[in-house]
Amino acid sequence: MDKPWNNKAWWLVAPMLALVAFSAVIPLMTVVNYSVQDTFGNNQFFWAGLEWYEQVLSSERFREALLRNLLFSAIILAIEVPLGVFIALNMPKKGPGVSVCLVLMALPLLIPWNVVGTIWQVFGRNDIGLLGWSLKSLGVDYNYVSDPLDAWGTVIAMDVWHWTSLVVLLCYAGLVSIPDAYYQAAKIDGASRWAVFRHIQLPKMKRVLMIAVLLRFMDSFMIYTEPFVVTGGGPGNSTTFLSIDLVKMATGQFDLGPAAAMSLVYFLIILLLSWVFYTVMTNHDAQR
Repeated sequence: MDKPWNNKAWWLVAPMLALVAFSAVIPLMTVVNYSVQDTFGNNQFFWAGLEWYEQVLSSERFREALLRNLLFSAIILAIEVPLGVFIALNMPKKGPGVSVCLVLMALPLLIPWNVVGTIWQVFGRNDIGLLGWSLKSLGVDYNYVSDPLDAWGTVIAMDVWHWTSLVVLLCYAGLVSIPDAYYQAAKIDGASRWAVFRHIQLPKMKRVLMIAVLLRFMDSFMIYTEPFVVTGGGPGNSTTFLSIDLVKMATGQFDLGPAAAMSLVYFLIILLLSWVFYTVMTNHDAQR
């Protein structure tokens, strides 16, 4: 006899669904509404169709900001993932040092984004900042306010300092879950450290690495607060990522229609690239 289907559990989920609808779906529909209309003030709107989408996609400003985002995310993944794996491999697995290392790794993640930006803004100053003053004392012409390369280096170093800990903690969780029997068998076979990493540790970390790559890609691609506080998108437009350009368009120029269309295109790009990352990594894992 089939067990009767009980739908009462949906009442437990209903408050959460209502909260999601209020905080996400309704604002999203508002953005969609703005993206297909134009206004001349006095709360009067006129149908614009896909005009704003065509303007955004054909804009050189949008393409340049998108390329900056892609380049920044690629650099961040290329640095933080290998560095996070290396640190996790060298962290102690037993003893009191474990707690100390975990606390130290978690500290940067607890600092709010705007505070991180303020810290590095002061840290990089030539007059009172430790980094800027030290480089100036060594004869290095460092100025993130006027030099685009220095600005990029500062923003990248800031993100690496802030978020590498996330990769470390995820990888460390994957490493400590490996049974000792694997290491004992490798020791009996006389496996080198590289062989142990390649055939034991890396396969066991694969799933947490996939999560780390996805999280770091999405976070780095949506970065806003830290570079905005440090450089304001400058010098020039050298660190003006899509998020910063979007805020300037919406609040600075008050172009609500183009800003709404750009935010939806931005959102779809993030979804598409995240889906590609996830599909490629899961298919590669399944084939093995």
